[in-house]
Amino acid sequence: MAGVTPMVADQIRVAPVYTPAHLRGRGYAGAATVEVSRAALVAGAVEVLLFADLANLTSNGLYQRIGYRPVTDFALYDFLD
Repeated sequence: MAGVTPMVADQIRVAPVYTPAHLRGRGYAGAATVEVSRAALVAGAVEVLLFADLANLTSNGLYQRIGYRPVTDFALYDFLD
């Protein structure tokens, strides 16, 4: 499965992307991600974004093969009161 967020500032984010463990390696995630990315562009998105875990080499390799390019790495910190 692959979903998208609503468009904000001409950008749509692909999220989430998931394939059950027993179905991985068959191209389902790639096909779904390509299709929702195309649909986002057809819907008027100027940019289609996808945030990925850098530790997951499999998904990062897939995303680069279908045309996504790494832009930056960042960390999010939550400081509790």
